[in-house]
Amino acid sequence: MRKQRDYRLLWTARTVSITGSEVSKLAIPLTAVTLLTASPSQMGLLTAAASVPALLFGLQSGAIADRLTRHRPLMIACELVSCAAAATVPVAWLLGMLNVSWLIIVALVIGTAGVLFRAANFPHLAAVVPSGQRTEAMAGLQASYSVASVSGPGLAGLLVQVLTAPLAVLAEALSFLASALLLRSIRTPERNEPAASRGMWRDVMEGLKVSVTHPVLRALLGAGVTINFFAMAFTAVYMLYMVNTLGIPKGLIGVLIALGGAGGLLGAWLSARLSKRYGENRVLLAAVLFFPSEILAVGLLTGPLWWKLSVLAVTGTLTGGIVVAFATCMGAITLRDTTAELRGRVNATMTFAVQGVLALGGLVGGLLAEAIGLRPVILVCAAGIALSTLWIWASPLRPRRTRFRASGEAGADPALSSSLNDLLNSKSWI
Repeated sequence: MRKQRDYRLLWTARTVSITGSEVSKLAIPLTAVTLLTASPSQMGLLTAAASVPALLFGLQSGAIADRLTRHRPLMIACELVSCAAAATVPVAWLLGMLNVSWLIIVALVIGTAGVLFRAANFPHLAAVVPSGQRTEAMAGLQASYSVASVSGPGLAGLLVQVLTAPLAVLAEALSFLASALLLRSIRTPERNEPAASRGMWRDVMEGLKVSVTHPVLRALLGAGVTINFFAMAFTAVYMLYMVNTLGIPKGLIGVLIALGGAGGLLGAWLSARLSKRYGENRVLLAAVLFFPSEILAVGLLTGPLWWKLSVLAVTGTLTGGIVVAFATCMGAITLRDTTAELRGRVNATMTFAVQGVLALGGLVGGLLAEAIGLRPVILVCAAGIALSTLWIWASPLRPRRTRFRASGEAGADPALSSSLNDLLNSKSWI
């Protein structure tokens, strides 16, 4: 993939943009707290503003993407709008006009542009990358998030220290601008055949129907929702458990979290190579089987501090790789098994469901911890994530003893087959 110019541009654009967003995750809240003396309720609104667009426009964004002949112009426009919105923060601060409401509006604008961008980016990848290399392409894009999670917080802290928080947001604006320029340099022509629209509501419902009735897509959706629900329930009590129950020093918690990002880079490298040899389905199943390992280890962990830190470091790094391997294979299989005219809507449906369940999982985790305690909740989350294996095992993705053919040898994209049911029955899904 490194030899393909347009994919390098797409990957670099995403890495730069995501890293800039990581900077703003620290800079914008710090601006609200230190310079604008925001109240707890205002901070809650500011935090929620980043995720509200996904709930309001997530499904519609997929329908919009499927109506387009070319996706890249929308992607560039989204990055430019985000750039302009982010740039208003330091300008408003220098003019003495900045307030918390301004920051909330900026978060809403950037969040909405991000939702539309992701909806268009998913089918656009199919135009840039040949079908036989989409798993490697997905692994590279997932690695972008790992790179950002490792480098973003440190860069944010440095910029806030040197430039002050509002001016650090300028780095996010510049990252959006750089991303737009890189995307504009991509030369691969898009020949997308837009889906015939029957109205926004019917288009959205068609994407929902395919996602829940197609056996492979339904399994991916069910597994993703199950994993994210219990993972967020775990995250809700993670800090309390680490500090109060395990006695982990606060300064080391950030280091342990960063190891997950480093593990993600390893996972991206491995998942691309393992998928070539064994196929995406087998790698996906292996990732699901090992998903609960870190949470189970955390829930059962006792002993001296050095032992706790060692176990947490190893399992955290492995989980970072497992998460990226799962996300990579999930994206590649979704591209593979979804017809071209439905890719935007199916991806938007999955993103909406998988992301939308996060708030519910966090709420349930906190309330359950109040009722039964921290360690029992950790173990419940481990058991809950293990249930995701049933979704994969009960679907056409489960291993077969018949002949196996890795996806890299599959040739044409199975999503373009005229008879999807015949294809599902004839291929050896894992």
